[in-house]
Amino acid sequence: MKPVVLVVIASLLLTISFAQTTYNPPFFVDSNRLEKVKSTKAVIEALYRQQAEKNHFPGIVYGVMVDGKLAYTGSYGYTNIEKKIPASNTSCFRIASMSKSFTAMAILQLRDAGKLSLDDVAWKYIPEMKNINYLTTDAPVITIRHLLTHAAGFPEDNPWGDRQLEDTDKDLLQTIAKVSFSNVPGIAYEYSNLGFALLGKIITNVTRMPYQQYITEHIFRPLGMTHTYYEYAKVPDSLLAHGYRWENNQWKEEALLHDGSYGAMGGIITTMEDFARYMQLQLSAWPARNGAENKVLKRSSLREMQKAANFSSLNAQFKYASGRSCPTAAAYAYGLRWLTDCDNRIFVGHTGGLPGFGSNWTIMPDYGIGVVCFGNVTYAPTAVFNLSVLDTLVSLAGLKKRAIPSSAILEQRKQELVKLLPGWNNAKQPGIFAENFFADYSLDALKKESARLYEKAGRITAVEELVPENNLRGSFILKGEKANIKISFTLTPEHPALIQEYHITEIAK
Repeated sequence: MKPVVLVVIASLLLTISFAQTTYNPPFFVDSNRLEKVKSTKAVIEALYRQQAEKNHFPGIVYGVMVDGKLAYTGSYGYTNIEKKIPASNTSCFRIASMSKSFTAMAILQLRDAGKLSLDDVAWKYIPEMKNINYLTTDAPVITIRHLLTHAAGFPEDNPWGDRQLEDTDKDLLQTIAKVSFSNVPGIAYEYSNLGFALLGKIITNVTRMPYQQYITEHIFRPLGMTHTYYEYAKVPDSLLAHGYRWENNQWKEEALLHDGSYGAMGGIITTMEDFARYMQLQLSAWPARNGAENKVLKRSSLREMQKAANFSSLNAQFKYASGRSCPTAAAYAYGLRWLTDCDNRIFVGHTGGLPGFGSNWTIMPDYGIGVVCFGNVTYAPTAVFNLSVLDTLVSLAGLKKRAIPSSAILEQRKQELVKLLPGWNNAKQPGIFAENFFADYSLDALKKESARLYEKAGRITAVEELVPENNLRGSFILKGEKANIKISFTLTPEHPALIQEYHITEIAK
């Protein structure tokens, strides 16, 4: 087959209403964030197009989200080479292991409803697992939490697992009855599609309905994901993305597998418009706040899903596409990957790869943004690329981390410090400092240090706003004629909270 001529499909600007999951944007100071993100469209569009051409994607669809809205989307190429059907926002792509977080979400729904515990042994819900022959006699019994975090001791099973999608429940139970282990449970991270297939079986057994039906009724429908499927035969032919492998300088179509027992690990087929609704739900978890909950999963459980649970890797040599070196550390959460980089930025999401497909979605919870990309070539490299897209997006749009609201007690302690400095007169009056403070900080030394820095700063011209790190820790800047002074402090767990730690330093103007 000769390579087809790829065509550019115009990017679509979308504003999607999510009636079932009201999203209150987190506390960002900049009210022009959406417009700033939209201004990056041309650059980001070019990056995705270059990635598609470089890696022989027949088609690609991508989206950029900020504060619960799709800022823009784009598509390029074909979902069906033979019929030359262009990729679009409504194209239905198999998203492979991006499906895992839906399975994890269903488990957490059942946990929150009191139907199971994450520390329950798995055989409680799958009796066939009770007599597993573990690697050693001292091995702990597999729990649901082990399965959620790839810690059950099963071997990494890509690409074997990718070919099991349409296996039956009988096939799955026969496999687990004589399963081979690479580790004992609970001591290592090793990616396991089998583990998530077993989670699907747990959902089925607990709810007494196929896991596909449960997830459709309790996640897809409440989110308005009306064009999301497990079985490809149910997808309108004009919308179904066909998968391809690039081989001998041409595309070879990959056979699509039907739905089965392993769909819980990688069977979902969805559109950009539908998946954006799911990303919005994940982003809505941050920050912790008062207010109404969504109807799918409470915010605390969403945040629990996204928390690093099982360390997976350290990459000291990681580089962004720009060439910038930035070491990363990675872990697995519940059906989600977690990563932090050298700038202490957190990324949460998941990749997906099957014969014929490759995808990734990644959000930056502290920044309120995310990107998603679907491609229809075998194991399309999208994960590291999406990290670079986000790095570029943050830089181009000048985005900052969300501004945490300052608590009343932090503001009170700040004002009390401002009044005390630089002389520390009557500093030992009750109600400001904790009992440890003057044992840890000599009052004489405190006076000398503040006097020295105030002299270097000259006349104080302004006291800047408090920058809270959390509810009981923060810092602020005193602007001086000749230099600036930074003051940071931490409060105790008492009520009312008192100052237990304090630092004063000179910073550049």
